[in-house]
Amino acid sequence: MSDLRIVLSGISFSWADGTPVFDRLSATFPTGRTGLVAPNGAGKSTLLKLIAGQLAPAAGSVTADGLLGYLPQDLPLTTGRTVAEVLGAGAILRAIAAIEGGDADEAHFTTIGADWDIEDRTRAQLDRLGLDDVGLDRRLDTLSGGQIVSLGLAAQLMREPDVLLLDEPTNNLDRHARDQLSAVLESWSGCLVVVSHDRALLDRMDRIAELEPGGIRFHGGTFTEYEAAVQAEREVAEKNIRNAEQEVKREKRERQQARERAARRASNAARTVADAGLPKIVAGTMKRNAQESAGKADGTHSARVGAAKAKLDQAERALREEQKISLELPETAVPTGRTLFTGKHLRVRDLFPGEGVELSVRGPERIALTGPNGSGKSTLLRLVHGDLDPDSGAMSRAEGRVAYLSQRLDLLDPGRTVAENLAAAAPEMPPADRMNLLARFLFRGDRAHLPVDVLSGGERLRATLACVLFAEPAPQLLLLDEPTNNLDLVSTAQLESALNAYRGAFVVVSHDERFLTEIGIDRRLRLAGGVLEEIG
Repeated sequence: MSDLRIVLSGISFSWADGTPVFDRLSATFPTGRTGLVAPNGAGKSTLLKLIAGQLAPAAGSVTADGLLGYLPQDLPLTTGRTVAEVLGAGAILRAIAAIEGGDADEAHFTTIGADWDIEDRTRAQLDRLGLDDVGLDRRLDTLSGGQIVSLGLAAQLMREPDVLLLDEPTNNLDRHARDQLSAVLESWSGCLVVVSHDRALLDRMDRIAELEPGGIRFHGGTFTEYEAAVQAEREVAEKNIRNAEQEVKREKRERQQARERAARRASNAARTVADAGLPKIVAGTMKRNAQESAGKADGTHSARVGAAKAKLDQAERALREEQKISLELPETAVPTGRTLFTGKHLRVRDLFPGEGVELSVRGPERIALTGPNGSGKSTLLRLVHGDLDPDSGAMSRAEGRVAYLSQRLDLLDPGRTVAENLAAAAPEMPPADRMNLLARFLFRGDRAHLPVDVLSGGERLRATLACVLFAEPAPQLLLLDEPTNNLDLVSTAQLESALNAYRGAFVVVSHDERFLTEIGIDRRLRLAGGVLEEIG
């Protein structure tokens, strides 16, 4: 798999409403591992869809060498399908089973071809990605979000692609699954492009490609090295801005001083002409000459001021703009010790067998719910929220709204705009306040009126956060299922700050240890093997 590459030649793309995404973008992704980074909404996922052929550019061309595999951010998996079907092995396994049962129909042999070892190969691929306990006959609706992500990657690897595109492949993955993914990518010898906000994964890349408004810049080395280079550029840009600001001030000061000197000379000359009793025609000529001289000097200084301002503008453009969520959560105080939720002996299918699980939430607790993929963390949050009933057990909730941010981000109406979704969630909020709120979530101007179904993963998360956190009435209990999925590093920091200011209770499911540390968790619960226990 040598010299594999992806070539973008002058591609342009806009959304149906005319919103431009790319304008004559050209770049080449060479063999090796490339991490593609940019703020949310810059077009990373759109670029991968263009390379994968799921979108067509309005101009330009995209070429990729060899067979291409693509793992999208939102997997289009039908929940009724089995694991074997997702892996493309369902029909072959059924044909093998039919032959073993005595059915020698020629069609079965045609279906199998040379794939008599398909079960061993699929099993090996699942084991390779940490899905060793997942049977080939399992239905997708019995798998966790993390297991589905790993299964989607396994399906792509079964095709043995030469070029592989991965969009946020560590979303929902527990530590073991992330380690398995890293091991797979470590041995990758083709052309790989990964969109991710996962620092650890990006530090395993050979290069970082930064998607900018004007194109793509490549930085050799890991994400840590890329960050160091960006910080050095920022320090230079900030120094240039300071120098340019001082130059503008100096040139303006010198221009003002020159004007004051010219005014004094003109005043002195007028008095001299009057005292000398010169003829009017001579006096007029002298006056005009003085004015022209002053005008030339003023023009020279104004040109210098203009040049200094141009330098300042250039320096400011060189400074990277960091868009940050400006977020303040509703002021919802919950008295210490007030019980917001109690669940006893909660049983759901085979997830919580035996005596079931027990959980109590007292405000304003900060609870981290951890555990391996498939252990039932999302199911437990749904029980607390009330959109899922247990097979047995008892639950009670205090008065007040419980806000739930689903891992699948399926709360919003995809056909309505961001502004329309917020209006439905907070109908009593004045329209001007809603627009100001969306601006704080980085939906400014026309972006607030984009349909939800054209948003990037990070943008959809921000829109969902706005609607969940500011719906009426304000929540006393937040349930957050992998809230940092698809969120860029800057916005993650803002979410951390907001949660630290929140006065209610929350339960958060996350595999991001750095995030959990930053939000001041005071209780840690681990769910594994149907048992919920307090740890740490």
